[in-house]
Amino acid sequence: MSHNLFETFAARMRDRSDADFITTREGRRYSYRAALDASARLAGALKALGVAPGDRVAVQVDKSPEAILLYLACLRMGGVYLPLNTGYTADEIRYFLTDAEPALFVCRPAALDEARTVAGESGCPAVETLGTDADGSLLTLAERAEAYSDIEPREQEDLAAILYTSGTTGRSKGAMLTHRNLGSNAATLVQAWRFTGEDRLIHALPIFHTHGLFVGCNVTLMAGSSMLFLPRFDADTIFEEMPHGSVMMGVPTFYTRLVADERLTPEATANMRLFVSGSAPLTAETHQAFEAKTGHAILERYGMTETNMNLSNPYDGERRAGTVGMPLPGVEYRITDRETHAPVPQGEIGMLEIRGPNVFIGYWRMPEKTREELLEDGFFITGDLAMTDAHGYVHIVGRDKDLVISGGYNVYPKEVEQVIDELEGVVESAVIGVPHPDFGEGVTAVVVAQSDASLDERRVLDYLQDRLAKYKQPKRVFFTDVLPRNTMGKVQKNELRKQYQDTYR
Repeated sequence: MSHNLFETFAARMRDRSDADFITTREGRRYSYRAALDASARLAGALKALGVAPGDRVAVQVDKSPEAILLYLACLRMGGVYLPLNTGYTADEIRYFLTDAEPALFVCRPAALDEARTVAGESGCPAVETLGTDADGSLLTLAERAEAYSDIEPREQEDLAAILYTSGTTGRSKGAMLTHRNLGSNAATLVQAWRFTGEDRLIHALPIFHTHGLFVGCNVTLMAGSSMLFLPRFDADTIFEEMPHGSVMMGVPTFYTRLVADERLTPEATANMRLFVSGSAPLTAETHQAFEAKTGHAILERYGMTETNMNLSNPYDGERRAGTVGMPLPGVEYRITDRETHAPVPQGEIGMLEIRGPNVFIGYWRMPEKTREELLEDGFFITGDLAMTDAHGYVHIVGRDKDLVISGGYNVYPKEVEQVIDELEGVVESAVIGVPHPDFGEGVTAVVVAQSDASLDERRVLDYLQDRLAKYKQPKRVFFTDVLPRNTMGKVQKNELRKQYQDTYR
């Protein structure tokens, strides 16, 4: 029996054939029947271009309904979907094409000349385009090619997608995700978050990332619900659409912007049943402010490229601010000592490890890296430091690589950041470790202050004096207008470490 994830999707699409799958604000609409037909035509185009089962299809295009139909077409004919961040430069694309050796590269129409050059240098045999207005050479070819109406048989462990990690420590690694990985996680989330065919997801996330692609789109497909596709987050649009939506998935930045808007009221969110946050830590303050203004407790969850979703606050029951909840059904976790790998007692900080049908099978062509991070017993070392509280909720304390070791003491940046953020006039902060001649690393804070705040370095240091142990207190405090972030809203601490690396030299 075949285990192609597309078979599960196709059955649901046939059941819901007349229902909306994707709509846009401009009035474009794909019913499930139309999406099923379009996936067959696009799969025919892929076949005509020489893409065979198991071949990679690299895609760097702007967000559009047709990009999702291409993803479905790729699954349908047994290809391996490889979405690429729209912000990647030609040099970065050259690395991905050389590493993944795709049979096809699909790019934006405006980038065709550059894409052909890079593909030629990388040995990629075919380049096509896909635009945002149902245009591009791939769609032209799909109209002419013979539709591929079959569904290619696949095994559970066959690859469905490769997603490259952001590469904050060295070169990006391609996480290999199987049909079982994606299918099991989507089915689990439909149940955990109570998705039905009646739901309408306000989709304002990018679709080159786990959150927007696999959480947003796969869950919608699995439930037979619908999505309003927005090109990006825009508060005005969100307020206009909330009366017609039922769920929104976002990154913390979405919620901080909504909380700061006077239009955020119980009435504005009356039709919504669920707000989900992930991809970066949501502060307890934002969680509490959002609930105070709307009556809705944001559901924070925890996942990553290599595993999809692992932990979630409960749908029914308390959604605890500052936590990522408990393991999803079928997912196991343990928190271990960073040095000995032995489990640590409840309440102590250690390395978070995850096991389950959602965990990837390894890094593309990096067997040593795979062995380092994916253990023989099936647990994956996430690189995140965590602790479990007395109620069984998991708290993410920070990235292992962000841990500061100063004078032999472990300093967890999040703990220091939380105290700094309580100081009146502070918008947000980031704490990093940079080389220090005496301490190995010096605890260093970078602060964004309100424009009217009279804050300086001395004021921050004085505030922390009685609130943190001496070894946790920053040796220097710097001010900036904005913290560097990636497209999913995560603060890029590696950029800050570079910027301030000579502070103590």
